Amino acid sequence: MKAVVTVIGKDMVGILARVSTACADMNANVLEVTQSILDGYFCMVMIVDISNMDADIDGLDTRLKSAVPDMVVHVMHEDIFNSMHRI
Repeated sequence: MKAVVTVIGKDMVGILARVSTACADMNANVLEVTQSILDGYFCMVMIVDISNMDADIDGLDTRLKSAVPDMVVHVMHEDIFNSMHRI
């Protein structure tokens, strides 16, 4: 099982470190990550393996939002993501 995590907000030091540490704390493994800075805004998309996670996906969402409170964070199960983006 996987989840798609997006993080967007004003760029600052340590965003990736905080998010990846929060994932590790929940036993969610980061499989892929892409990030960029767009006009001073940090934009990141991660694919995380949640099959061995210590909590449910809502728990991961809450933990990530608390790790980077000034950012907009979305966590979506891959099944929902795939259903939303099917043609």
